[in-house]
Amino acid sequence: MSPTVGPDAELPPVALYVHMPWCVKKCPYCDFNSHQLTTERADRAYIDWLIDDFTRDAAWLAGRRVETVFFGGGTPSLFAPEDIARLLVELRSRVPFAPDVEVTLEANPGTIERGRFAGYKDAGVNRVSLGAQSFSGDALTVLGRIHSPEDTLRAVDELRTAGLHNFNLDLMYALPGQSVELALADVRTACALAPSHISHYQLTLEPGTVFHARPPASLPDDETAWVMQTECQRLLKDAGFAQYEVSAYARAGAQCRHNLNYWLFGDYLGIGAGAHGKLSTRAPHAILRTAKPKQPAEYRRRLRATPEPLGEARVIPAGELAFEFMLGALRLNAGFATSLFETRTGLRLRDIEAPLTKAEGRGLIATRDGAWCATELGRRFLNDLQAAFLT
Repeated sequence: MSPTVGPDAELPPVALYVHMPWCVKKCPYCDFNSHQLTTERADRAYIDWLIDDFTRDAAWLAGRRVETVFFGGGTPSLFAPEDIARLLVELRSRVPFAPDVEVTLEANPGTIERGRFAGYKDAGVNRVSLGAQSFSGDALTVLGRIHSPEDTLRAVDELRTAGLHNFNLDLMYALPGQSVELALADVRTACALAPSHISHYQLTLEPGTVFHARPPASLPDDETAWVMQTECQRLLKDAGFAQYEVSAYARAGAQCRHNLNYWLFGDYLGIGAGAHGKLSTRAPHAILRTAKPKQPAEYRRRLRATPEPLGEARVIPAGELAFEFMLGALRLNAGFATSLFETRTGLRLRDIEAPLTKAEGRGLIATRDGAWCATELGRRFLNDLQAAFLT
């Protein structure tokens, strides 16, 4: 199997991911590239490092424009609005942004000072993702969070005062000691705050985390977690939130464009310590995965040591392209069109005919409205369905 996209093929949309790697405190369940602050505030010199990093990578985006920007972490809200404003001005001066660019900032309710969201909006942020996780004080303590339920309520009020009505609330379920009713209570509280988007995902014990090494007591069993998921999904639907991805629910028109770009195998440039990217080239046609040095100290040292672009770039072998595509596309309720698969990967649908037919025969995938979608059974066994496309 080999990609067949020619040099004149249309490249996918491109997004920008900016990694801000510091947190006030590392959560015991977190496996992201984040580092606990050892000073009172994040080093503002990091903004200069990001500008330098982006400048070196700008050639990847020649002739293209940035459709979405996502500040992730870590805790980006540890940086002041003027830091975010300066960074966005410098980035825009190097590569054009779409007129309707979506700019998302992740924020911890425990790090928001009064009036700060107004500053972020003035800087160009037009979407916020707020890490609520739960509205139970006991649950937040077990999760190692630095904020209280009242901090989240105050942060939502601050968002509204600033005119930032397009915001997401992150919620977790299957927490230690959590009952189905407590999980539903979290969803009810979140819906009452009227966000435009809710991310609702199960606590998992990821390798390399404190929880993986020392699992918390009283975790709900698999059957209870499944009941939590389905009952919360029903509640979200009744409240007007349509599920469009495994853990993403949105009001009409409020789907996260940045994440949709990931799931539909779009391109994205990653800057910052540990940031990853996925980029397509025309001539010769290739799809690459990129990664920046993970440790902030090493990231800074490399910036000083060489004028060249940082990190590693690996061409995705043709035999891995279908699996890479399916990792995102099969998470979406709407699935994917054959034309999108062929355009984004350079493959043809006949190249995956055998695993597709086998998965269809097992009832894991089906066509609906002209698109290939995971069935209800396929969504429950999504890892198995995705793995079917490994060659």
